[in-house]
Amino acid sequence: MMDDSPVCRSRRHGKLRAAEPSSSTKGHLDGNLIQTSDLDQENRSPLVRSCLKSVQGNGGINRIRLDNAPPRRDAENHLQLEHYAALGDGRTVALSGGDGSLDWWCVPNLDSPPLFDRLLDPQEGGYFAITPREAFEVDRTYRPESNVLETIFTTAGGKARIVESLNSGSAGRLPWCELARRIEGLEGSVHFDIALRLGHRAGTASPYMQNVGGHDVFHVGSVLGLFLRGSAVIIEHLGDDGATASLTIEAGQTELLAIVAGEDEPLVVPSLDEIDARIDGSDNEWRTWAQTVQCDGPYREALVRSALALKLLLFSPSGAIAAAATTSLPERIGESKNYDYRFAWVRDAGYTINAFLRVGAQAEAKAALTWLLKQIGEVGPRVFYSIWGGAAPDVRPVDLPGYRRSEPVVAGNRATDQRQHGIYGDIFEHAS
Repeated sequence: MMDDSPVCRSRRHGKLRAAEPSSSTKGHLDGNLIQTSDLDQENRSPLVRSCLKSVQGNGGINRIRLDNAPPRRDAENHLQLEHYAALGDGRTVALSGGDGSLDWWCVPNLDSPPLFDRLLDPQEGGYFAITPREAFEVDRTYRPESNVLETIFTTAGGKARIVESLNSGSAGRLPWCELARRIEGLEGSVHFDIALRLGHRAGTASPYMQNVGGHDVFHVGSVLGLFLRGSAVIIEHLGDDGATASLTIEAGQTELLAIVAGEDEPLVVPSLDEIDARIDGSDNEWRTWAQTVQCDGPYREALVRSALALKLLLFSPSGAIAAAATTSLPERIGESKNYDYRFAWVRDAGYTINAFLRVGAQAEAKAALTWLLKQIGEVGPRVFYSIWGGAAPDVRPVDLPGYRRSEPVVAGNRATDQRQHGIYGDIFEHAS
């Protein structure tokens, strides 16, 4: 049986999904971290890897927080998975580490090759880090009912907050990817080291950077991007491999760093003020959506957080629901069951459609079901589909060392041609 908590494991090992809300729910949230679990078998893709902690008080939940233990990288530069938080814009998902390093971001789409891939290549992979130079303590939380992330770093000399967002626009999803990172001085002063390392897409791309019209423009394969920052950021190195810089932020001071990127397309150069305003605009859009979630009672915050996590996996260009935002995280550390889950599984989509319907997210449920029925009609019943539609590609190896040396790293999934008669039941259940 399922437990009664708003975020609960399914009967299949390692899977998380949103529970159905009920006014009679009597489950108890014990405040323990929901750990990032081992991945499932290849044809059993995980829906969500929430790294959330429920902080209780007065018999209910006061706030949803992330694990705030000090992030520590191991000798090979890996960060534990529970120290990552997800950002998203309806098209792609980025993973931001508790030490200020953004280590995973596929640009421009969820299933694109990663621009930042230090998650799977800790020594040579791409990343974008804003990290205090001194020893620090960290306090991380999403803004209430939002997928905008706040991280407070406290050092001996002061306290500063980084606000992170994959921005959307006032009319919905932007036609480019916009990663915004606002740094706010809260107390004293904090010295940050900044590093932008451009990924090489597993040796298939040679990054380079050039100055165009006074702006630093980088190229990684077919991806074209802008590295934008405020005047207080002191550049120490700028080259084809990326940039290193420093920033001292004082109490009351605010600075912004951003990346604007797209694939095989021209880019506009938004002003820093526009990007900064879109952080709060995106936060407002998330909260507006979250306020439509139909659930009252002491567990509303936890259930809304689950719904927001599922919302990150709804691929808005098609309506498909991706099973996960990553590839090749190991079922067992050091072993070979490492699969790509950036596809839409029939069974997992059904769970999510049902969850969306039960919390009143009718638009999301309708989009996902319409897309799924169209795939069944055009492609035929399959275990899963590409998030764009059609059959997903077969597996191919990717020349990266993997998370904590768990190989192989792969793109695609060899379960694409498997026959599983259980999907017929799943399909009828979704449509009923």
